Amino acid sequence: MSVTTYYLEMTDPRELNAKPCPEGFSVIEAEEKEFRFNRYLYQLVGEPWQWTDKLKWPDREWQDYAERDALRTWVAYYRGAIAGYFELEQQPDGDVQIAYFGLAPRFVGRGFGGHLLSCALEEAWKWAPCRRVWVHTCTLDHDSALGNYQARGMAIYRTDTEE
Repeated sequence: MSVTTYYLEMTDPRELNAKPCPEGFSVIEAEEKEFRFNRYLYQLVGEPWQWTDKLKWPDREWQDYAERDALRTWVAYYRGAIAGYFELEQQPDGDVQIAYFGLAPRFVGRGFGGHLLSCALEEAWKWAPCRRVWVHTCTLDHDSALGNYQARGMAIYRTDTEE
């Protein structure tokens, strides 16, 4: 089976086609860094998509990853329940990567992904200096992922296919 990875970018905040916030939905930054929370979010959101590369990390590696200044985490809530999250990673060249993004399984298909991605892009552009926001997704991700990125104004700049 071949897997295609799509790399997308936004080079101007005016390209954002934001989706409005659904009623009962909120997105809040986890300003107090706690690696165990990031690990929980990674497992909750990533389980259906086989996010497994970090599951074997020891606590110290998780802490080094999640509690550094170059990483920030936002959590989406719907009526008090964790609905999803995203992590933004500031890079030395002025880019901001959407490192992780997704919804918890019970919230997929309920119209929340467009607004959550809008929030991710807005927050990335606020993290100065930001010259570009980028992300990658692949054919193993949810069928709507690529379309959501493009609908919000991101453009594919590279694709890779592996067998």
